[in-house]
Amino acid sequence: MIVESNYISILTQNLPAHWRFYRIGSIFVERTEKVSDEDYTPLSVTMKGVVPQLENVAKTTNGENRKGVCINDFVINSRSDRKGSGGMSKYDGSVSLINTVLKPNTKYDNRYTNYLLTNVLFQEEFYKFGKGIVDDMWSTKYFDMKYIKVPCPPIEEQITIANYLDKQSERTKHFIQKKQAFIELLKEQRQAIISRAVTKGINPDVTLKDSGIEWLGDIPEHWELRKLRYCGQCQNGLNKGGEFFGKGFPFFGYGDIYNNEILPEIPSGLVESTGEDQANCSVEKGDVFFTRTSEIVDEIAIASTCHETIPNATFSGFLIRFRPTANLLYEGYSTYYFRNELLREYFVKEMNIITRASMSQDLLKSLPIVLPPIEEQVIIYKYIKAETTKIDQAIAKAEKEIELIKEYREAMIAEAVLGKLHHKIMNNRSEIPNSSEEPMPLLTN
Repeated sequence: MIVESNYISILTQNLPAHWRFYRIGSIFVERTEKVSDEDYTPLSVTMKGVVPQLENVAKTTNGENRKGVCINDFVINSRSDRKGSGGMSKYDGSVSLINTVLKPNTKYDNRYTNYLLTNVLFQEEFYKFGKGIVDDMWSTKYFDMKYIKVPCPPIEEQITIANYLDKQSERTKHFIQKKQAFIELLKEQRQAIISRAVTKGINPDVTLKDSGIEWLGDIPEHWELRKLRYCGQCQNGLNKGGEFFGKGFPFFGYGDIYNNEILPEIPSGLVESTGEDQANCSVEKGDVFFTRTSEIVDEIAIASTCHETIPNATFSGFLIRFRPTANLLYEGYSTYYFRNELLREYFVKEMNIITRASMSQDLLKSLPIVLPPIEEQVIIYKYIKAETTKIDQAIAKAEKEIELIKEYREAMIAEAVLGKLHHKIMNNRSEIPNSSEEPMPLLTN
């Protein structure tokens, strides 16, 4: 379901009198030249902008199957989720054909263009002009995008606005980097507690044996070691067209798994599923869901465990469900074991990334599982829960602070490029904060 934005009302009602506005198609020209990734450096279009293609991203292998990109072109991923992916390119290179490439225009400062076309209100408008394709993915083609209206201040004002936003963005970036470094330290501490408990137990005097697996190391002598295929059943998720989503029954998508150790009781999506769909792709207590496919290997095989059965729910075809044999795995232990970072070594080594990173059922079924007695699994879960609670609270607080500063930044950019901060920016240029200053005081409480 599309939520109406207030982009148009802001653009038409609050635009400074001397600003103009145009439709994208009347000022930007689309670049459509096809090129080969052998002759043009491959680039990726992400939520952080246009970046050199990473080694763990899926590669195209069929000749001239990419679009050319030049420095200062604005590239936007026409097939994305609502948050959008895009930015001004700092590189000459090539991108996937699904991206829209806009050539620079002399009416616009390049930095202002970047802020204008990546701000949250424009992204909502871009989303509104698109069509659903599958799950929570959305497609907006240039033919539709070109009808979106955008403001056009005088070029010297664009430069002033961009300078202001650059300095404010540097402040928020500095704040976020410090918080993220703090979070990483907490996560490392948390992960060390989990890895130790789910592979060695919590009794320091227990006798250990060699697991025969390098990344797993020694395990308690009385624990069992099995491959996942001998511990339960696997099932791929539901595949339907975009027209089936947005109404109907509970539906768990990729993000529900990727973002949560424990499956949320209320999923992010709805789908028109049949009784047969719900029987084949049910969501029951003890189920473990794994992300199955992505352009990035690090996003594959991320697990989320279901602690309560969700009636009438189904899950995405981008996921694999593992349903353990009864009384073999306690859901609390599964939550920590399958989200354990040690498992990354297994998946990264075995993953297929020729065209797109993907995990087959056969690969998942070969995953080694260490099995303490079920009673010991419960004890290990309670121990980890107690040891990590304070860490989780500190992480949550720091993440909330980051979200607040990001929301502030997004609102500031939207208001600046749409003219709502025009008087403040133009009349107080000397008061633009130094980039070394801390963010807004309201975020330090």
